[in-house]
Amino acid sequence: MSFESFAEFIDMGGHGLYVWLSYAIALVVIVINIVNPLMYKRHIFTEQARRLRREKQS
Repeated sequence: MSFESFAEFIDMGGHGLYVWLSYAIALVVIVINIVNPLMYKRHIFTEQARRLRREKQS
């Protein structure tokens, strides 16, 4: 595929909205799949540190 201008590339022959929206949704899903486990890992470490502090105080 070749496009005459950048605007034609963005428009994708009238299908640009669907093409770019699907790319955006896929990107959001990928970012969520990367960030969510990292946040859960931080939560686990925080909880373990809290439990260790409580055990030391007892």
